[in-house]
Amino acid sequence: MIPSAEECFEYMERYGMLENIRAHSIVVEKIANLMAQGLLDAGEDISLEIVTAGALMHDIGKTLCLNTNDDHAAVGKEICIQNNLDEISEIVGEHVTLKNYDKSRAICEKEIIYYADKRVNHDVVVSLEERLRYIFERYGRNREYLYPLIKENFDQCKAVEKKLFDKLNFRPEELAGMIKRGET
Repeated sequence: MIPSAEECFEYMERYGMLENIRAHSIVVEKIANLMAQGLLDAGEDISLEIVTAGALMHDIGKTLCLNTNDDHAAVGKEICIQNNLDEISEIVGEHVTLKNYDKSRAICEKEIIYYADKRVNHDVVVSLEERLRYIFERYGRNREYLYPLIKENFDQCKAVEKKLFDKLNFRPEELAGMIKRGET
């Protein structure tokens, strides 16, 4: 089942999603939908329903994991599976790190959400470079062994960015302004 936006907000309530995480998810959804619509216009086979639900629900497990060492993406995927949201469970499970990414395959919804999430720091649209600096500072502090993994993930995100924007009629640096102007 693909939940409606209203149902996604109900899940956010049910799982106690903090307001700041909800605000982040709403901005991710705006970016993801803007890109998905552009990709649809370019002839890509994208489901706006899946993009909306996947973006709103991508951090559904995050609040539950704040005081644990649990992987919030894995917890979120499990929440989706428990609630019969199979159509978005993989998106939620891979929004931090894409598994089996192949640049030659058709663009899919999980790539859009993975990318959109990397462009939002809290509830502000930022460049990938700004987000990378934040991730290093927030999650890499005193854990330098994570730096190569974080860097590798962002290198993959740059590849996803190229794949997506090769099809879009706007550039990555235009996203923030487009969101502010309400082009979603």
